[in-house]
Amino acid sequence: MAGMTSFGWKRKVGEKVTKSAVQQFEEGAEEPGGDGPGRGEEEADWLHAIKRRREILLEDCVLKSKRLKDEGALLAEEGRHWEAIKKWDEAIQLTPDNPLLYEMKSQVLTILQEVFPAVKAAEMAVKYRPLWWEGWQTLGRAQLNLGEVDLAVRSFQVAIHLCPSERTLWQEDLPWAWKLQKQHVATREKIRQEEETKNQILNAPELQQDYDFESDEVLAACVAVAERQARYEELQRTTVVIDSEGNIKTAVNAEGESEDAATPTEQFVKARGL
Repeated sequence: MAGMTSFGWKRKVGEKVTKSAVQQFEEGAEEPGGDGPGRGEEEADWLHAIKRRREILLEDCVLKSKRLKDEGALLAEEGRHWEAIKKWDEAIQLTPDNPLLYEMKSQVLTILQEVFPAVKAAEMAVKYRPLWWEGWQTLGRAQLNLGEVDLAVRSFQVAIHLCPSERTLWQEDLPWAWKLQKQHVATREKIRQEEETKNQILNAPELQQDYDFESDEVLAACVAVAERQARYEELQRTTVVIDSEGNIKTAVNAEGESEDAATPTEQFVKARGL
């Protein structure tokens, strides 16, 4: 391997140059005052041509992207949402750093209930234009649709910080997100209480003892388990709601006893293995 000669494009090109052409080139190099342009000027012209061609291509991409963006907007207004998204995806291929394309795409994806792609598109919009309040508003709405209420509250707060005069942020977006946030907190607390009550039923201390079924202790234990069972069933039927003023309330659904609910006596029988 050490004795092999390296191969390169310069060697290959040089082999095709005749001796007379080399002599003419050397003579031309010795005459700096010749009529033709020098090598430096040729390279400068060549680089300028490349740069100009690149600028023209970029201008063409921007113009075509704008045309696709406008076509997508018209399709979206007509309710042809998937066709609009296709246009915007083509535009994104041409101008991948245009936040307007991602923001419009996120709005339409939200309408189509494509919740996760809507959030990702809105995230790209604020990534390329972090000081654009409309991008943050769209991101917040997409996050609400995904169920990420805490993130939506933060996005709306950023939008308000960037544009405090926008009334929709103050009067619609952020208040609605706050209501949902309160409801989520109350719902999580209800679920926690429900699980705790269920655990108390399944692992009730009354079930860990042996009773004389003719004594009053059995009756007291049955009453205690029955109260826990009633509490658990009530929590199952309870729904957390928020009124128009933002107050948290609970509503109990008018449903009968669940089919899998066991009576205290049945639980005692199962616990004792009888």
